[in-house]
Amino acid sequence: MLPSLLTTLLLLVSSTFGAPASIVSTAFKSPSDDPWAILCKLSIVRLIANGLCPRQSSSSVVSVSTPAGIAEGAVDLSGVNRFAVRYASAARWTESQVSTTWALPNGATNASGLPLVCPQQGVDDSTFSEDCLSMLIYVPDSFSPSSSVPIFMWVHGGSFIEGSATDAGLDGSNLALATQSIVVVIQYRLGALGLMVPDGSTNLALKDVINALTFVNKNIAAFGGDNSRVTIAGQSSGATMIRSLLAVPSASHLFQSAILQSDPMDYGFQSSSTQRTLQSAYNSLINCSASDSACQNALSVDAILNAQGSLFNEASNLDASAGAGEPLRPVNDGTLITSPLDSTAAFPSVNKPILVSTVLDEAALTIGSEFSSALPEDEFLPICQASLGDSRAAAVANASFYKPVSVDGSEDARQQLQLLGTDYVWRCSSWTFARNWISNGGSAYVGRYSVGATYPGNEEVSFCTEPGAVCHQDDIEIVFGTVPNPNAAQSALTKEMQARYKAFMLTGSPNVPAYPPWTEATSSDVHALNLGGSGEVAAGSCDPSFWGAAVPYDYQVFGI
Repeated sequence: MLPSLLTTLLLLVSSTFGAPASIVSTAFKSPSDDPWAILCKLSIVRLIANGLCPRQSSSSVVSVSTPAGIAEGAVDLSGVNRFAVRYASAARWTESQVSTTWALPNGATNASGLPLVCPQQGVDDSTFSEDCLSMLIYVPDSFSPSSSVPIFMWVHGGSFIEGSATDAGLDGSNLALATQSIVVVIQYRLGALGLMVPDGSTNLALKDVINALTFVNKNIAAFGGDNSRVTIAGQSSGATMIRSLLAVPSASHLFQSAILQSDPMDYGFQSSSTQRTLQSAYNSLINCSASDSACQNALSVDAILNAQGSLFNEASNLDASAGAGEPLRPVNDGTLITSPLDSTAAFPSVNKPILVSTVLDEAALTIGSEFSSALPEDEFLPICQASLGDSRAAAVANASFYKPVSVDGSEDARQQLQLLGTDYVWRCSSWTFARNWISNGGSAYVGRYSVGATYPGNEEVSFCTEPGAVCHQDDIEIVFGTVPNPNAAQSALTKEMQARYKAFMLTGSPNVPAYPPWTEATSSDVHALNLGGSGEVAAGSCDPSFWGAAVPYDYQVFGI
């Protein structure tokens, strides 16, 4: 979702140029016909909307023969060709079907166009379409069908209600060149359209992602990709989607390794019972019964999204286990997802290598957005009680990990809340997941970013502009190599992470001779590497005797 200030700016400028209020390009007869191509040349807009403007390409088109037909892509000036394609299609609230013929997204006729995003609130209606099951494939122009290179498939975040393959920073060109891989960035049905089907069907969005993998598996060899070496990766809810794929035995053959960046693992998968509660409430909001397909199909997209927004806001009141962060999320249905992959049930036998990372200040974006000014110290416990309940709040308050923090000579409870939220929702739950993974046959590497690049929109939260802060999402442009005007530390970490990702895709280990060893995690010590710093990150509250034991995670408390 665009920050409100940026949305306003784009609307104003689009009015000046007579362009649609859209952050994606549609198909134009030539680059000169596209008012957004003109707009993106303006330095002030490029500065503010970095990553939103597509990389400028020549008017040349490259063609590749695939099993699905002739793929036409845009020849990029950087030496990477970009192919946009509809990988699957679906009628409203039905399972998607993998495309068997190659087609540009949204009926486009120009290969340089970008797909419309999936329906979501906060963007202009002209920018989205229900026909949104598309992907962007970035292929270095030196590759041929015989290259046999690895594939990196990225799933975007956005709390399952927003985001797209054209999000800021997700141009895969630099990453493809640096890792000598084919980078695929996908989008999938969001919110109610992907996760709240009136008839009670579940996990349509997850099935979309499986179909994206299936499409890649069938067609990527034509571009020089080795479909036996697919690494799936994602950030935030995109990482939750990756974890979901790890819990789907029927999809296991479609990828060899996984990268999970900033997965809020504390939430766990949604339970079937909670899903039914939310589904009943949603059906009431749209005023359509479970079996009335005529009523459902007659709904406008705006009506669907407005009802979704109401459900999102009320979900935790309907069922506390839904939580407030990702109440619409994949469901542990027992058929597609067959394990919670947490500490509430027997962990399945696993064998894939995974890489799990978080950032230094995961919760700062949320805490800073919720509380814009300093909080008195006596607010800490009541806020904890409201979020954790009395017993967990008492254990947290009495622990040494979250003592009052003095800032400029005075205490600000927001600092404690930020530390608590980071450990509780992201870091410690991720470390627990890694220990479980290792204990049941897999291999894992764990890291924490201490250097990042402020993601567009994060600058509106003062916490995220403090020196040294690394907020949720600030790892994205580091990995993709899309940081605007990077400083020395950012450039160094980008180079390192891309080298490590390349090694991980090839060997299942992120170790390369040019950089310090990244020790494989064990069940007793995850050896979390300080990414952008030196050495390993101390366990602190992520010691197994505290989070997950003395203080249970949400998935343990609610049994989800």
